[in-house]
Amino acid sequence: MSSHSSVARWVSMTAPFLMLIAVSLLSACGHPKQARVTVPPPPPVAPKTETPAGPASTAKSPPEKKATAPEPGAEADLAEPVIAADAKPLETETGLASWYGPPYHNRRGSNGELYNMHAMTAAHRTFPLGSVVRVTNIKTGNAALVRITDRGPFIPGRIVDLSLAAARKIDVWQPGVAEVKVELMQSGATPGAPGKWAVQIGGMPNEKSAAKLADHLTRRYHTANVLRFKSPAGDWWIRVRVLDDDHERAQKLAAETTSPEGAVFLVRLD
Repeated sequence: MSSHSSVARWVSMTAPFLMLIAVSLLSACGHPKQARVTVPPPPPVAPKTETPAGPASTAKSPPEKKATAPEPGAEADLAEPVIAADAKPLETETGLASWYGPPYHNRRGSNGELYNMHAMTAAHRTFPLGSVVRVTNIKTGNAALVRITDRGPFIPGRIVDLSLAAARKIDVWQPGVAEVKVELMQSGATPGAPGKWAVQIGGMPNEKSAAKLADHLTRRYHTANVLRFKSPAGDWWIRVRVLDDDHERAQKLAAETTSPEGAVFLVRLD
């Protein structure tokens, strides 16, 4: 056998062993590239039911609308008074109605309450405070029930001053003044009560005129309590309280008193 044949035979016999050794060495010392394996994403985590409190929470959610409960009796105070279906008028008069809002809104009225021009109320000079009155616009026929909470109007020819809400309901708001029928449906006074009466004079444009008339009335009626005050509208008024707030004394004083400025009114205080 020739030397070339011997070598070829040796190579063919040892080749598999050499290959095995080479693979082992490469596996131990080499750095082959890692195969790319597609791994499925983890399952989504269920959201927690608790919401983190405080500034740590970064989630933005639309602001909640907080339900504000009305104050007890707030809606009832704005509602129209209710009377018995078979109620009959105790007294009736006709004349001009006006209305008043700012600057009297949220100021204390004659009954001690803050005047709310959005409530169904009115001012009257002689009906007892707390009375319920039906006011009817003679031209349109629209009517409303109102509660007497204040005194006025102190303008000759006018018999009732309505709140803004009442004026809107019976079509007095836009014209400002309208002819009405006023019916006393429910009196706020105790039956048989004499009432407390006074005389109110005004309005005068300046304090000097009011002070001069007040001094004159104080000297003339020694037993009377003469007060002068400024109204929210800016004019000046005088109120004369006679002895015991008696109706006849107040009526007599009103009849014999004149004023170069303003007018004289008999007014009930309670």
